[in-house]
Amino acid sequence: RPEQAGAGHVHYICGLAMVSCGRLAAARYPLIPSPRRASGILRPPRRELRSWSIMSSSEEEKAAGANGEQRLEEGEDEGVLAAAMEQLAAEGVRALHARVEAEWDPVLQSACQTAAVRALWASAVRDPAAGVLAGERHLRGLHEKMRRDERTGAREVHGVMIAVRTLWFDARIEAAVAGLGGAAQVVLLGAGMDARAYRLGCLKECAVFELDFADLLDMKSDILHEAMSSGNHQKLTMMAKSLTRVPADIRDVDWMTKLQSCGYVPERNTVWVLEGILYYLHHVHAMQVLETIAACRTSACTVLLADFMNRNAASLSQTMYHFYHDSPDLLLPSIGFSQAMLSQIGDPQAHFGLLSHPQNLFEKLRRLPRSVETNPEDGTPCRRLYLVEASASPDDHTTL
Repeated sequence: RPEQAGAGHVHYICGLAMVSCGRLAAARYPLIPSPRRASGILRPPRRELRSWSIMSSSEEEKAAGANGEQRLEEGEDEGVLAAAMEQLAAEGVRALHARVEAEWDPVLQSACQTAAVRALWASAVRDPAAGVLAGERHLRGLHEKMRRDERTGAREVHGVMIAVRTLWFDARIEAAVAGLGGAAQVVLLGAGMDARAYRLGCLKECAVFELDFADLLDMKSDILHEAMSSGNHQKLTMMAKSLTRVPADIRDVDWMTKLQSCGYVPERNTVWVLEGILYYLHHVHAMQVLETIAACRTSACTVLLADFMNRNAASLSQTMYHFYHDSPDLLLPSIGFSQAMLSQIGDPQAHFGLLSHPQNLFEKLRRLPRSVETNPEDGTPCRRLYLVEASASPDDHTTL
């Protein structure tokens, strides 16, 4: 069960808790084998399957109180759900999601939960693949929670934090790619059910690499292939110049070697995307990943985009969350990055019009100095999610 941070505070929820309300059992069909191929995607051979993955986090938040301003018109939410469900009509797609439900643990399934947020927040996030990647159970579970929030007048509707986080990463990826001249490598570590290669036009000159566990990447490709073959899903257009899926475990010291064996070139400018992944790692593994990326600055321009929990946020689950940092904007320069800019949910650059109520939780946190650990108004811990952009280049390295 999710651990609660008190009334009106963020619920950092893992696994199946996100979709416990209105949960429906997915229809079970015999698994229909499908070829592992997708147009325009370079696929390395299938590797040994792993039992769990480090995935996009399924944090969510809901504060009961006065009516918020971001509301769907009556019936609009049903239309969004219907459109997403239509993508799941193909028997092959449903069979694959039945396998996901039966075989994947809660951490793996959090990738589908994050896709469900993108699908049901379609008014803010454009992702034509989100519904088919999410699956029926996660879509219906989140939809029921969103409807309940609308009925009770919650200040923040379920999924809004992930929606804002998604839009922040989208915006910073676009800015970083533009700053690197439009042609760069974009590496998504713990990619999960990410579909940016199909939806971000700024990637048209970029080589995109998705790195995650083999079983997840194979399932993702199979779901997309079945959906495209069925005729129930609109055809996806590859927006990126190329997409390569890399089966690897970033806790292993050789993940960079595996990435290079799949075509990554250290001497080319790179944007590294670590969305909803670092806090699932133990400290030693998280620092190894960050230091490995920082070391790339000696060969090419390097941009890091990542989200960090503070200590209070990570303390919500000692079994799920491990790595945290209260000052990532100081940590990153200490390991080689020359610049680091930090935002919080609700800041002008991390708002996107989705948090309009003046008493929303994130606005309250923003008003308190980051050094404050306990909210003086109600005595609850200040649990924060930091969105951080850092950069470095060979020129910076020569002056260190």
